[in-house]
Amino acid sequence: MKIVTYNVNGIRAAMKKGFIEWLKEENADIVCLQETKAQSDQIPVFEFTEAGYHTYSFSAQKKGYSGVAILCKQEPNHVEYGMGIEKYDFEGRFIRADFGDISVVSVYHPSGSSGDERQAFKMEWLNDFADYIQELRKSRPKLIVSGDYNICHKAIDIHDPKGNAKSSGFLPEEREWMSRFLDLGFIDSFRFLNDAPHNYTWWSYRANARNNNKGWRIDYNMLSENLKKNLRAAGIMPSAMQSDHCPTWVELSF
Repeated sequence: MKIVTYNVNGIRAAMKKGFIEWLKEENADIVCLQETKAQSDQIPVFEFTEAGYHTYSFSAQKKGYSGVAILCKQEPNHVEYGMGIEKYDFEGRFIRADFGDISVVSVYHPSGSSGDERQAFKMEWLNDFADYIQELRKSRPKLIVSGDYNICHKAIDIHDPKGNAKSSGFLPEEREWMSRFLDLGFIDSFRFLNDAPHNYTWWSYRANARNNNKGWRIDYNMLSENLKKNLRAAGIMPSAMQSDHCPTWVELSF
């Protein structure tokens, strides 16, 4: 089973940049999308169906904002839209699909870069999200939590750790949260298999950052530890250019 997570920064914009061609070529079993920036009737379901995928999406109430989706070749047994927490579900940040005893989540953690208010919201979300996932594991213990976490965990995950020490996404309290989340019993699948530097999943549009590979690794496929034995490979696809993010993937065998 190959799972890809991809913040598309607007699915309609990504479609104009070759997303459907990328999707067909990649041929993953499950694709988790974030920041679709589309209402359900604006998601290109027909094109995804033609490419061989079932489409499940959860949009923000605010048009052109946030939104997550899961594309999958196999029809899931159950899909859960949102976390049942109104202030978060209003922003369309969480969707889960169950395949037998395996559950796959597409999640879009908030950014705090616009100011103190959103940073406070982000920290509140992070704590509530960890609690939610802990509770979910009681009924769905085999979890793959894929998405844009908007956090670089360690210095190796960001091109300029010193210069960004006070930047949202690399704040000490965010990095500590990530460590605590992993300590709950999760594996950062990419880093578990690859300790090489200069592997990023997001680049600013400014200052030619992508061409110079001055990026951040903020997109993850997190596995519950009971799936460690199933982990076969993981990687990042910087050559996919449909967004300011790039896809990151994990391969599991069952």
